[in-house]
Amino acid sequence: MNREVAQAEPMERWNDALTALQLLQLDPHGFGGVRLSAPHGPVRERWLHALASLGLALIKVPGSVDSERLLGGIDLAHTLQTGQLQMQAGLLQQADQGLVCLPMAERLSPALLAPLVQALEQGQVPPTRHSTEATTTRFGVVALDESLPDEPGVGVALAERLGVWLDLHELSPTDIHADWATCNAAPLESGGDPNVRLSPGAWARARERLPQVQASDDHMQALCAAAMGLGIASLRVPSLALRVACGHAALNGRSTLDADDLGFAARCVLAPRATQWPSEPSAEQPPPETAPPENTTPSEPPQDPGKAPDNDAESQTDANQDPGPPPEPNAEPSAEDLQEMMVAAALACLPPHMLDKLMTSQGAASHNTSGRSGQTRSGSQRGRPLPPRPGRPGGQARLHVLATLRAAAPKQGLRQTHSTGRVAIRAEDFHIQRYQQRASSCLILALDASGSAALQRLAEAKGAVELLLQQSYARRDSVCIVAFRGAQAQLLLPMTRSLVRAKRAMTGLPGGGGTPLALALKMAHEQAAQLQRQGVTPILVVLSDGRANVTLQGLGGRAQAQSDAQNWGQLWRLSGHRALWIDTSLQPDVQAQQLATTMGASYLPMPQVQSQRMAHAIERVRSPQA
Repeated sequence: MNREVAQAEPMERWNDALTALQLLQLDPHGFGGVRLSAPHGPVRERWLHALASLGLALIKVPGSVDSERLLGGIDLAHTLQTGQLQMQAGLLQQADQGLVCLPMAERLSPALLAPLVQALEQGQVPPTRHSTEATTTRFGVVALDESLPDEPGVGVALAERLGVWLDLHELSPTDIHADWATCNAAPLESGGDPNVRLSPGAWARARERLPQVQASDDHMQALCAAAMGLGIASLRVPSLALRVACGHAALNGRSTLDADDLGFAARCVLAPRATQWPSEPSAEQPPPETAPPENTTPSEPPQDPGKAPDNDAESQTDANQDPGPPPEPNAEPSAEDLQEMMVAAALACLPPHMLDKLMTSQGAASHNTSGRSGQTRSGSQRGRPLPPRPGRPGGQARLHVLATLRAAAPKQGLRQTHSTGRVAIRAEDFHIQRYQQRASSCLILALDASGSAALQRLAEAKGAVELLLQQSYARRDSVCIVAFRGAQAQLLLPMTRSLVRAKRAMTGLPGGGGTPLALALKMAHEQAAQLQRQGVTPILVVLSDGRANVTLQGLGGRAQAQSDAQNWGQLWRLSGHRALWIDTSLQPDVQAQQLATTMGASYLPMPQVQSQRMAHAIERVRSPQA
């Protein structure tokens, strides 16, 4: 398959976006929903306006909603107003047989995504502390993804369950025709509805036809093969693509799938999820293309019209032998042909070099986001108290009684017609408590104890560790020391804040031998993963010249040792944690700079290690501004 594929026309993308709206009206929860990647602007507003005109229940779920408002619970404002316990239905229950709209879906917290994904997958709202039984509800999701190319998008668990992915970044208002409501992509049965909404009759016919749409084994095999060729490993995606294709066929009045239905599923379901180019099938395409012309030539003489009237016997025998060739033009394409067609349709709608940008943006996104861990975090359980703010109590958000009474006191004259001795409190008076806590961090010091200058480096490192431990008491941070020399890396000191233990560990460390840098990075990566599970932010500081000469197996070989170190440096970069590389060479070394770049670490040449200077450098990396 040629990689220089043409980008889909803007009108075709807009037509697919409008067809997705009709699929939502026809089957709101059958294929999960739609992930819309588009910035704020006229194009997205038009699409959302058409979404609102479908006549479905559309419930917006903001990112600040609490669990009780999402899943249902006590209506605190109504309870305080009436004096009796009042319950309220959650937003997910209100969206039954409708749609849930998620503005800025890329910023939703995991605590909000977990019950949403569970309800979307199981068709039931999970029970809460006020109800012991799950509530049955079926809904679709419209996730509005406003992330930039170098930022993480919608959560993987939610995005995988949304069938149709739309990307309207490349569209502009001039690309959309003025008569966009009567576009070519709208099924003929819609009657040219100016709101792209199916008429009641067309909706009833398509809804009745949807369960009757049949898909052959070749169709399902082609969907799975096309997904595998595009690098899609999830089995849920081909099933969603099949559901979308069946809905597209029902909209167009067909009871069987054809190339248009599979092409739409390939463009809107498979193509946005592609992670690789299907290079292997392209090498096998030329032989089948040259074979059919050779097979058609021998079949032409028996079909000559001039010979049929001459001999009746021959015409009868030909008639008995010819049932094979005539059905060939009308026969359904094979699974290989369907796969080739769907892959071509998927690649045709991808911008040039999109997959290359996707691979690079994933690493950059993870590196940019994970580094924020360990800074100040706002919560509602513990930490330094912050001024209360207006908000809805529920879940982990606790009511600030004093601030609530202060907000309600000036309004009592307007709320009470006669003196009752009770304070009238409304929902706008609620204030919640807030706390701020700083997550602790741990400095993982990877010390190179090899070579003749090891003793001097260890002496200077000891002074730096002492300074760091003195500063860490107020910050409640800790230090972990990994030393590497010879053919092994050693966890010299587990995470600790004890200055005495650090001094003892540094004093008994010998020097000399090879440089197993890859083993040190591997051990640092394992320690960082363990610390992260404990809620501690790891920060790596490497003191080495970067001249690795010992492999992961403990054998000699500079080339393999450098390759192993590069691989573990890339893994550290993908983890997203901060790092600092202090080059202890007499002059700045190229190998150390390359390793620091691979790890995403800050590089600092320091031929003569100075404890005060190193402590300041580590403090800059540890600070939130680093």
